[in-house]
Amino acid sequence: MKRKNKFFSILYVVLCLAFFYLPILVTMFFSFNSSKSLTRFTGFSLRWYEELIKNGEVIQAVYVSVTIALIATVVSTVLGTMTAIGLSKSKKIIKEILLNVNSIPILNPEIVTAISLMLLFSSLGMRKGYLTMLLAHIAFCTPYVITSVYPKVRALDPNLANAAMDLGATPYQALTKVILPMIKEGIFAGALLAFTMSFDDFVISYFVSGNGVKNISIVVYNMTKRINPTINALSTIVIAVIILVLLIGRILPAIKKKSKKMNKTVRRVLSVALAAVVCVGMIKWGYVAKSGHVLKVYNAGEYIDMNLVEEFEKEYNCSVVYETFESNEMMYTKLSGGETYDVLIPSDYMIQRLIKEEYLQALDWKLIPNKKNLMDEVLNKSYDPGNRYSCPYFWGTVGILYDRTVVDEADLKEGWNILRNPKYKGNIYMYDSERDSFMIALKALGYSMNTTDEKEIEEAYQWLIDQRDTMDPIYAGDDVIDNMISGNRAMAVVYSGDASYIISENPNMEYYTPDQGTNLWYDAMVITKDCNEVELAHNFINFMISDQSALSNTEEIGYTSTVKSAFDNMVSGTYKGITSYIPDAENPENEIFAYQKPKVKQKYAELWTKVKAK
Repeated sequence: MKRKNKFFSILYVVLCLAFFYLPILVTMFFSFNSSKSLTRFTGFSLRWYEELIKNGEVIQAVYVSVTIALIATVVSTVLGTMTAIGLSKSKKIIKEILLNVNSIPILNPEIVTAISLMLLFSSLGMRKGYLTMLLAHIAFCTPYVITSVYPKVRALDPNLANAAMDLGATPYQALTKVILPMIKEGIFAGALLAFTMSFDDFVISYFVSGNGVKNISIVVYNMTKRINPTINALSTIVIAVIILVLLIGRILPAIKKKSKKMNKTVRRVLSVALAAVVCVGMIKWGYVAKSGHVLKVYNAGEYIDMNLVEEFEKEYNCSVVYETFESNEMMYTKLSGGETYDVLIPSDYMIQRLIKEEYLQALDWKLIPNKKNLMDEVLNKSYDPGNRYSCPYFWGTVGILYDRTVVDEADLKEGWNILRNPKYKGNIYMYDSERDSFMIALKALGYSMNTTDEKEIEEAYQWLIDQRDTMDPIYAGDDVIDNMISGNRAMAVVYSGDASYIISENPNMEYYTPDQGTNLWYDAMVITKDCNEVELAHNFINFMISDQSALSNTEEIGYTSTVKSAFDNMVSGTYKGITSYIPDAENPENEIFAYQKPKVKQKYAELWTKVKAK
């Protein structure tokens, strides 16, 4: 019986360790993959480590993450320890009030804290960048230090400090020689927690950063928008550093006993080095705007050929602060929170909203002579009639990517209803998007995807519920790209640009847009009303729609160019998947998403939550 219990205990431990560490091992394993695939190993290579070393954005992000984490840890540990000691000497009512107040940032959702800090910095007129991110990290780390240190302080005999001073110690000596050594475990625990929270943070950092300052979390999140195995290489290096730190933590106490003088010298050198590094960072990112003309561009993640940004900087002798957003809604939140940018690249329905709320200024097309390069099909659309405010950037559709070796092409006659064909149960990826999913259901039912009729919306909701219950689809995001390249499912709802890339990697795939109609989407470049570099902003737009730039951009990203020469080149070139989009370009059933009023948007959001609640 004992042996049996021992066996199950060992099995339990092994399963737990596998659950925690197997994903890490898989990440490390695929960091040495010779191909882009994140699921199929094709051979050993150091390719992605070389790419990582060459990636200046990642190197800068590592610098920002490490320095901010170290400074925030030191400052928050000092503040938290002082506060904990002060609380122990306070009156009971004051102590309880402050402890409850201290719990608010810990219990508060991160997104609420992030937006609150963003609004605070905006109201104070502070330029978002290195300093604002550092202050935000200190603010949210300090409560954790207080929570960690206070129980240790409370456990001390309150007469210890008085006894030390009675024996001749000064108040400072009583603190440093008596109190701090006795609560050092709590201080170290608080410092470690603060460092971990700071180094790992994404949400708060995203909202309070700016001026080109990004930490590792922001850069990695942007990389996940497309297949980018350098993430695996970066993750492997971070894991290796953590293991190294843990080993040093084990060895250091033994070294400390042997050489106290050396430890003091090392501490002083490290302190000076840290101060120097921080000063460099503050100068580099905090005051970048003072060095010549600076253009602030805000675009979706992994949605531009970064070499073009460098070429533009050289050609116009300027600096481009290039930042990325997760979604149009996230972009709008930062813009409405007081963040300033010069050029934005949002989607059609958001452009319509920005025009309506007077966030944009009209373009001076005389400063954009390359307008002649644009295709007629992308101009004068409903979201901006006459293109008074916007210059088209990329365009495309949402459709069905299918495996020709699995899907019977005769079934495609069903249109969107093929996604409810029992033959393909458990073999479908639905796009994890509220608007696109309801678009599919509404088009399958013969309704407009911009409908506000509650009866039609309810019917579409029931269509999605029935599909979920009978077809067992997987709701996926950008990870669908690698999965379809690997042929993991028969069908997937994808954007045409992603489809073209997948088809170029897996010739068994084909892209199809149903005759019932689909979302015909446009992303475009606009200039904000508060733009500080109006002429340079026009130059940037003109540069991006030149024949050469447009071709480089669409080759890198894979989405359909709005420039005719680049479009024609890509149709006959690498991304042949784009050709499957062309026949549907004139389908009268295709629509552009319109801006939804808050009540309508809330209705869709509530129903989408129910669809995914199973």
